[in-house]
Amino acid sequence: MEETKIPFRKVFWSVFLSRILSFFGLLVFIGIIIGLGGLFDSDESAMKSDTILHVKLNGLIAEENSAEVDPLALSVNSTKGLSALLYGLKAAAKDDNVKGLFLDFGTLSCGISSAQELREGIDAFKESKKFVVAYHSGEYISQQAYYVASAADEIYGFPGSMFQWNGLGGEVLFIKELLAKMGLEVAILKGNNNDFKSAVEPLFLNKMSDSSRLQMQVYMQSTWNTMLTDIVSSRGLKHENLNTYANNLEIKNVNDAVEKGMMDESMYRDEVLKILMKKVKVKEENELNFYSFSSYSEEEFLTDQILARASEPKVAVILAEGSIAKTGKGFSSDNICALFKKARKNESVKSVVFRVNSPGGSALASEEIWREVSLTNEVKKVIVSMGDYAASGGYYVSSPAHKIFADQTTLTGSIGVFGVLPYTKEMLGKIGVEVDEIGTHDHAVASTNHKLSDFEFEIAQQEVNKIYQQFLLRVANGRGMSKEKVDAIARGRVWTGSDAVKIGLVDTIGSLQAAISYAQSISNSNEDGSIVYYPEVEKKPFADLISLLEEEGMNVKAKQNILNHPILESLYENIESAQEWEGMVMRLPFQIDIK
Repeated sequence: MEETKIPFRKVFWSVFLSRILSFFGLLVFIGIIIGLGGLFDSDESAMKSDTILHVKLNGLIAEENSAEVDPLALSVNSTKGLSALLYGLKAAAKDDNVKGLFLDFGTLSCGISSAQELREGIDAFKESKKFVVAYHSGEYISQQAYYVASAADEIYGFPGSMFQWNGLGGEVLFIKELLAKMGLEVAILKGNNNDFKSAVEPLFLNKMSDSSRLQMQVYMQSTWNTMLTDIVSSRGLKHENLNTYANNLEIKNVNDAVEKGMMDESMYRDEVLKILMKKVKVKEENELNFYSFSSYSEEEFLTDQILARASEPKVAVILAEGSIAKTGKGFSSDNICALFKKARKNESVKSVVFRVNSPGGSALASEEIWREVSLTNEVKKVIVSMGDYAASGGYYVSSPAHKIFADQTTLTGSIGVFGVLPYTKEMLGKIGVEVDEIGTHDHAVASTNHKLSDFEFEIAQQEVNKIYQQFLLRVANGRGMSKEKVDAIARGRVWTGSDAVKIGLVDTIGSLQAAISYAQSISNSNEDGSIVYYPEVEKKPFADLISLLEEEGMNVKAKQNILNHPILESLYENIESAQEWEGMVMRLPFQIDIK
């Protein structure tokens, strides 16, 4: 039978046109929704005197608000900005039209320090004597979501929701044997005495080293104790009981949580709405005046920033999040250095709050940012506010600051350096690819197909040691310590914010708002003085669109997962992250995901 061949151009154009049509279809859909948005922006949805802010805690909370359409995946990637959320809570406390908050929990995703700052924002809101009601309606309630919800006056849950209270745990995937089967060799370089720098351990070990196990255990225990302390304070429970419930797996669902006093009642949504109706004194459900907190906080934050830029702000806040790299929109030296220069040139600005939320990254980019922080601190005091992470390169760029704030659960330190040198020639040989070398000098070939000689490896190791010694010097000068003292607490080890204060790496425990308040105090600015944020806050139509869709009950895809199994997805993300490593790296030795 003769094989039928389809011309490439025919396949290409059919696929290409289908993608184009899908993309334009998405644009048409968005256009229709935006057009319909005018209907929802009518007087019926305006703020009224008995408004309840609907706080949908579903999806990712990051430092900045963002919403982008992925035309290839036909999905929308969105995040809620912590700064905007906290500003919204502060504004709502003073807004006479707002009677209370309805915390509506879905699948919340954020770092534990972000969760703690969100709780603090809710606690501050409660000082206005307005109510806060939390409701868990998803199939599964995470410990992190409950931690945030525990700040509410009342906590309710859907009768069938699972809630497993079992403490904090983690696992590390080791791929040494996988690499061996692939024929891929890896040479590891670490700064001298960097025994806690465990990011590369999965490449050459089959289990955690004693150093790695120790620091992870200490971090998790400290984080757990902080969570319990906050929950006990809010709910009037006992530490020992909460630990017993976790050890014995006594909390498996909402009904168990109610029985143990962790929640108030199990209820269906219509029953929770009746409670809200009583609080605002209405008799019918359709008389409840809900207003999207996401829209409210963004509108208030945007208005504040427009006014701040038009005035003479004395405090600037620079938000930086993600892995440190040379280029890119996020925590890149190209981007962050430009923001520091802008803040330095703003004559009205007297101090700068640098919000750092990073596990580290490129050593070169970290040095570039360190330089800008140092130059700025010479003319305007730089106050660092550490978020979920400020580790390795994240600590490096923080070290020259005038003062460092951190949350209790901030993961910081990890003062160390590593490099990974893969050797791929044998792996290529397994699939029939042979590699030969030629060069003008003995060491002219530098590629992954060239295995380092002992001499070449020693030269590379010396460079890593030099970078580590420079790291120690940067921290010693910034913190007023000797290099020897820094080395004793460095070695790549991570610390919680609470422990970092005790050893001198952090000055004080405090949130982003605490850091801003301090900056205002040293800049002769009152509490209500204007603050300008960088990157500059702008109107983001897609963020408004997503908020609208969510309020109307439509499901917006927050993330396109390539692999469904959590272990495979985690492995893929780690490999994808490792592909960004270039040169010498200052990075957190492990990844934290609190559930």
